[in-house]
Amino acid sequence: MAQPSISVIIPNWNGAQYLPTCLAALRRQTYRDFEVIVVDNASTDGSRELLARDYPEVRLVALPENRGFTGACNAGLRAARGELLILLNNDTEADPGWLAAIADASARHPEAGLIASKIMLFDRRDVFHTAGDFYRVDGLPGNRGVWQRDVGQYENEGYVFSACGGAATYRRAMLEEVGLLDEDFFYSCEDMDMAWRAQLAGWRCLYTPQAIIYHRLAATGGGATASFYDGRNFIYIVIKDYPGSLLRRFWWKVLRAQLHIAIEALRAWRGAAARARLRGQIAGLLAFPRLLRKRRDVQRARRVSDDYLMSILTPADEDRVS
Repeated sequence: MAQPSISVIIPNWNGAQYLPTCLAALRRQTYRDFEVIVVDNASTDGSRELLARDYPEVRLVALPENRGFTGACNAGLRAARGELLILLNNDTEADPGWLAAIADASARHPEAGLIASKIMLFDRRDVFHTAGDFYRVDGLPGNRGVWQRDVGQYENEGYVFSACGGAATYRRAMLEEVGLLDEDFFYSCEDMDMAWRAQLAGWRCLYTPQAIIYHRLAATGGGATASFYDGRNFIYIVIKDYPGSLLRRFWWKVLRAQLHIAIEALRAWRGAAARARLRGQIAGLLAFPRLLRKRRDVQRARRVSDDYLMSILTPADEDRVS
């Protein structure tokens, strides 16, 4: 059997209500040289039975326990056979031309190890979730264009910092160089950590506006859980990935951003999400020795200059439109 050029990997945990919409959209793709892999995190809602009954073309990787988003994604990446490996949330619907646009962009840009899709809200399809993700010099990541109405401001293909993990394309050659997702992140910011490692190694991230995805934002995550992992993993990235040469220039902005998060959480202390964010920050700081060991490997693989990094990082006070 010929190797598919693209593998679409869908992590799933009790997402049976979303899978039909997601998989039906993949059946409608105009580009046909691809495989679909669903990695199931020990669901109890009939997801596996649904796949066996209605979607025989899907390869199921059935995990014996919930290994989190990153664990499921890595299991799928290891099982995949394509040259382009795409992580896709189960609560999405892809435009019929999505894979064709990704295949075309990848062929035109061999320097792009990552490709970011144009991700819109599922129920408000003229509003952005992200047009590629950014990373600010103060250590805060974000979604470019989030909540903005689409009036053509992100219709140009171009380089961005990161691809949102809800629909992120990774070139196999890039993964072979920088490694898979870091499972210590478990959930949240694993895509930004991947982008840092890829950018430092000299790979670029291309935003392709013709590759359109509609996303039910926070349908399968959010709340206190997301707040904890955001609070922790923002700090993980700074310790592990942020180059020392830039940290010496912007440490005070990084510190100020973290203090602002902590102060806002303290003000909202009665809320579960606020308390979870603070616990996450503490957990991030406690992981310093372990992350420092990983940092050495990441920084040792660096191939790019500070000037290059500054060209793709975003100032602390803005989500720069490019």
